[in-house]
Amino acid sequence: MSTRSNRTRMLVAAALTAATLTMTACNNGEDGNNEGAAPAGSASTASTKPSASPSKANGGTSAGAGQTVSAGSGSGSEGSTGGSTGGAAGSSGTTGSKGSSDSASGTSGTKGSNGSNDDSASAHSRCSVESTRTTATEVSRPLNHLLLTVTNTGAGNCDLVGYPAVRFDEAQSVPPAIEDSKPQAVVTLAPGESGYASVLLSSADGSGSGGSTVKSLAVYFDLEASAAAQPSLPAKGVHIDDSLRVSYWQSTMADALTW
Repeated sequence: MSTRSNRTRMLVAAALTAATLTMTACNNGEDGNNEGAAPAGSASTASTKPSASPSKANGGTSAGAGQTVSAGSGSGSEGSTGGSTGGAAGSSGTTGSKGSSDSASGTSGTKGSNGSNDDSASAHSRCSVESTRTTATEVSRPLNHLLLTVTNTGAGNCDLVGYPAVRFDEAQSVPPAIEDSKPQAVVTLAPGESGYASVLLSSADGSGSGGSTVKSLAVYFDLEASAAAQPSLPAKGVHIDDSLRVSYWQSTMADALTW
C-alpha cells in the first residue's frame, strides 16, 4: 500500500509538474503574444505618429500658410493702404493739376488765359487823328452851340478821354470844360462809332464880352494830345466871346447838346 501510494503521488506530482510546465508554456506564449502585440502596437503607434507628424506638419504648414496669408494680407493691407496713400497723392496731384489748372491749366489757367484775352480786348488806345474823322457843325438848338463829332475809322476800339481842347484861330489858350458834363466812364468807340462834344460859343443873352468872329478851328482830343484835327467851320465863321466852354466827350449827340 505504501509503494502504490508513493507511485500515485509521483504520478500526481509528475502530472502537476507537466500541468505547471504547460501552463507556464501557455503563459509564456501569451506573454510572447503580448510582447509580439506590443511591437505591433508600437508599429501602430509609429504609423500613427507619422500620420500625426504630417498632421503637425500640416498644422505647421497650415499655420505657416496662415502666417504667410496673414502676412500677405497684412502686406496687401499695407499695399492697399499704400494704394490709398498713392490715391491720395494722386488726388493731391490732381488738385495740384487743378490748381495748375486754377494756376494755368485748370479753372485758374483757363481763367488766366481768358483774363488775358479780356485784357487784350479791353486794352484800347486813345483815339488819334490818323484813325478818326472829325466834323464841327453849328446847330440851331441850343443857341450858339457847335457840335463836334469824332468817328472811329480804324480797325480797333479807341477811347475819347476827358474833354477836347479847342483852339480858334490863333488863340493862346483853350476854353475850360463844363465839369457837370463829365460822364461816369470813358467813351469808347468801336470801329464806325462816333463820340460827341458841344462847344458853347457865346452867351445866348449877349452878356459875354470880348466877342470876335473866328474862321478856323483845331481840335485836340484831350489835353495830352500832340496832334489836332482841323474840321472846317462855316464860311462866314462863328462868333465867340469869353463865355466859351466845352463839354466832356459823350457817347450820344443828345447828351452832348444838353450842355
